[in-house]
Amino acid sequence: MKHTASAKKSSSASGTSTRRKATAAAKFAVCVRNKGYEASLERNKIYAVLPDDDAERDGDLRVVDESGEDYLYPAAWFAQVQLPRRVKTSLLRSA
Repeated sequence: MKHTASAKKSSSASGTSTRRKATAAAKFAVCVRNKGYEASLERNKIYAVLPDDDAERDGDLRVVDESGEDYLYPAAWFAQVQLPRRVKTSLLRSA
């Protein structure tokens, strides 16, 4: 899979408002296929999806996988999901 390092996160004087924005904008997807990448992806698990317009145009998603790093995987391997804010916040804290 293609890989590039994540961009540096910028800090803000107002951590609370930044957290709310990050939580509201966060996207997630459920893995529905992992053939050949069983160590990197678990089927039926929710993964964070990072924005990458170029990847999406090519039919890929940038996903933070089991290694904790972001990689490109075929978008067809995932079903994007809308989650309640409380669940998003919990998932982002555990990352």
